[in-house]
Amino acid sequence: MTRLSHLTLRNFLIALHDLLATTAALFAAFYVRFEGGEGFFERLPLLFQILPYFLAFSVVVFFVLNLTTTKWRFISLPDALNIIRAATVLTVALLVLDYIFVAPNVRGAFFLGKVTIVLYWFLEISFLSALRMTYRYFRYTRVRRHARTDDAAPTLLIGRAADAEVLLRGIESGAIKRIWPVGVLSPSLADRGQFIRNLPVLGGIDDVEDVIADFAKRNKPIARLVMTPSAFEPDAHPESILMRARKLGVIVNRMPSLESGDTPRLTAVAVEDLLLRPSEKIDYLRLETLIRGKAVIVTGGGGSIGSEICERVVAFGAARLLIVENSEPALYAVTEALAAHSAAQIEGRIADIRDRERIMRLMAEFKPDMVFHAAALKHVPILERDWSEGVKTNIFGSMNVADAALAAGAEAMVMISTDKAIEPVSMLGLTKRFAEMYCQALDRDLAAASGGAKPPMRLISVRFGNVLASNGSVVPKFKAQIEAGGPVTVTHPDMVRYFMTIREACDLVITAATHALGAQHSDVSVYVLNMGQPVKIVDLAERMIRLSGLQPGYDIDIVFTGMRPGERLHEILFASEEPTREIGVPGIMAAQPNEPPMQTLRKWIAALEQAIARDDRATIRTILKDAVPEFGSTAA
Repeated sequence: MTRLSHLTLRNFLIALHDLLATTAALFAAFYVRFEGGEGFFERLPLLFQILPYFLAFSVVVFFVLNLTTTKWRFISLPDALNIIRAATVLTVALLVLDYIFVAPNVRGAFFLGKVTIVLYWFLEISFLSALRMTYRYFRYTRVRRHARTDDAAPTLLIGRAADAEVLLRGIESGAIKRIWPVGVLSPSLADRGQFIRNLPVLGGIDDVEDVIADFAKRNKPIARLVMTPSAFEPDAHPESILMRARKLGVIVNRMPSLESGDTPRLTAVAVEDLLLRPSEKIDYLRLETLIRGKAVIVTGGGGSIGSEICERVVAFGAARLLIVENSEPALYAVTEALAAHSAAQIEGRIADIRDRERIMRLMAEFKPDMVFHAAALKHVPILERDWSEGVKTNIFGSMNVADAALAAGAEAMVMISTDKAIEPVSMLGLTKRFAEMYCQALDRDLAAASGGAKPPMRLISVRFGNVLASNGSVVPKFKAQIEAGGPVTVTHPDMVRYFMTIREACDLVITAATHALGAQHSDVSVYVLNMGQPVKIVDLAERMIRLSGLQPGYDIDIVFTGMRPGERLHEILFASEEPTREIGVPGIMAAQPNEPPMQTLRKWIAALEQAIARDDRATIRTILKDAVPEFGSTAA
């Protein structure tokens, strides 16, 4: 509820209007009931005595039901229901007043009567609604007039009625500018021939050429298509829409899903939009409850995943954010981007997670509630060549972050892991799996020491596969190769990968943290995100070439270069000997990999330190193979 200190002059004017409307409704009900005759005038003295108390009660009812604080410009069905609720409460109050207080104690007969009370209910709703609806219609017509005259592009909306309605509301509210919708093309047969906010559904998606040709004949050429989220579902054939739009010379935009609270806006259609399986439904209130008011540290905050986690924790209301990054340009870019639209206190520090003393000191000074550990070396072929660097960063760096988070009193440390940690065949997967085991062991020791109570800190790892448009992703690489005229290089014709958006991956990472910190004191320490259906890389390359208006094998060649060290054809989400279980959270599963005790891990860690100091690759491999027996890397 709005605090009294937040009320403005506009709110007081609304309250005054509602009081006048209530007074008018009450007097009008009396006048209509008694037809302005003697019965009306003889009741006026008592009515004037009761009126101040009734109006004072009315003010409280209007405030509690948000009538005083609702902007008339956005009046809608929930507000209309609030008006009905307010009128009903006031009507019941009149009924109680008449039947319990006035009739037996003052007049000896009913003062208002049932007919007057029923009349009052209808008149109160009408008087409270009339000016609101008039103002809403005035703003609606003004916005539509401006939208139509301010260089607005005639636009076709593509998608189901529900999505189109959201977009139309965005246009009417002024959030989306410079487009003038003239019709909707929907994949749903139930929408055909219907009107959505006075806009006709002109046909199905396959009718796009005919509809555009028809408007061109009438000298009203369509300049733009806007694809809503439902237009990207497989049944809607989004690639076909884009190909047709290119041939017709029409600009295509998309409207992102508004489930995550994004401001309505139009963006360019990217190839990534065509790769998405239906996103998991995220409980954003749950994430906000976890993050709001917290102090958060993100390591590797300048990278693709780290910067998105920074963006999300700020969006969910973090009070303070410390970004730890060893790349100066990346740190500058992410802090500048966040500072431009964030109310949180944001600080960036240059630091390498390998520097234990530096990380310990930074965390001790900042005192985080949550630590998201995204810093890592991740490029598979490079780590196959430089083993020791992967061990230093991904194993020892992760240990430093975990130990520092515990020493600083954090509630949780969340490590970004990878699906390559499952039965690893690469040094990336192997080092990430070792880091997972360290976090598992430390988490288990803290739980045991707490004796069944809530442990002082949770340490969890979250595994997922490739994220679209991340640094090193295949999609930007293919784009650049197509723009350069080809060829597009694919390692193997049967290479398959899982893909998801950075936004969804990061939201699910935070969701996993809410489960780990839940009241049930979860014993899960390794989580796996649902990556949906895998995508064949050669099919992805062909689709990208076609969407560029070219033909694979004719305009742009696809060349197979051979698998690189540490790669495998098919990524897996769970190991064959790794039990899994559902945790009741959409999009997330729990993994239960083997958990060596901390004492055993300490021995391996000590031996690794000595082998790293000597750059002894054979010993490093032996130790890691001993720690992770399922390791099957074929790297030299």
